[in-house]
Amino acid sequence: MKQPLLTLTNRVVDRIAGGYRGRVSDHFDSRRFHNARPITHSAGDLLRWWRNRENHPWQRIEQFVPPPAPPQRVEKGLRVTWINHATVLIQAGGLNLLTDPIFSERASPLSWAGPRRYHPPGVAFDDLPPIDIVAISHAHYDHLDRASVARLVARFDPHFVVPLGVDGYLARFGAQRITCGDWWQDVELNDRLRLTITPAQHWSRRGLLDRNRSLWAGFWFDTPAGAVYFAGDTGMGPHFGTIRERLGAPRVALLPIGAYEPRWFMAPQHMNPADAVDAHQQLSAQQSVGIHFATFKLTDEGQAEPARALARARDAAGLNTDRFIVPTFGQAFVIAPVAHKTG
Repeated sequence: MKQPLLTLTNRVVDRIAGGYRGRVSDHFDSRRFHNARPITHSAGDLLRWWRNRENHPWQRIEQFVPPPAPPQRVEKGLRVTWINHATVLIQAGGLNLLTDPIFSERASPLSWAGPRRYHPPGVAFDDLPPIDIVAISHAHYDHLDRASVARLVARFDPHFVVPLGVDGYLARFGAQRITCGDWWQDVELNDRLRLTITPAQHWSRRGLLDRNRSLWAGFWFDTPAGAVYFAGDTGMGPHFGTIRERLGAPRVALLPIGAYEPRWFMAPQHMNPADAVDAHQQLSAQQSVGIHFATFKLTDEGQAEPARALARARDAAGLNTDRFIVPTFGQAFVIAPVAHKTG
């Protein structure tokens, strides 16, 4: 009698939690996704962290004068703008792509509780150019923000590209143009741009019953000015070397440098700046830009510590400052087109 009851319980959980119900792959067991290196934290580990937290205070930035708004389109070359957290505007090949958009005051299902914003977006929502493609790495609230998705759908009706299972959330948020895929799947965006969904070392959850019911990923954007790699949310792992082997060296790598303390708890799921420098080198990136820092207080490190720690790690690796940049909010990086040989 126990097995039928367990089966019924699983069906109820499936119906409530949603998530992916498609084919089995090497990182999906028919109910949940998993990493090559499992993340095995327990509820006791979480309580231990909360009881022993080192609470470094952050300062809320109220006054901010953003840089000039981005151009409407970039036909030649490449323009990359860090907006905040993991929200990056990538403009190339006549398309405008946005990663993990969050413009809300809190990274939370609640308007009155949860991680609060400490810095305004570097580009205001109303100053965005027309958004064609939105790539969302996973279902956590600081990366998949319902209010931001709804605003994007109402204003631009963009095409969303997401890892397996995230499409169910988006459909409930009002999105209609959705492509979901597994690690290493390609998506043609137009005749000049292609996207590849790449592995990451992370996990997912939005409620009590949906842990790892949707996949997590990064994205590789092939553009005429070179490739842009967006790592999403990830711990250090062998996937960086595999991405280099399979896809080549990116022109720009967007790598997370925040939300990493304490290391005993965060290391499997969030890189620290030293890890990010290691990833930069494994990828052989021409240039890297730090993301996922100084916007929401999610972990224990201080507000400015990721920038300081990245400077130390960069110096230890012998990298020039311009090889791995800590951007300011709204800072844009303009990269010239790839020169074509003649004669």
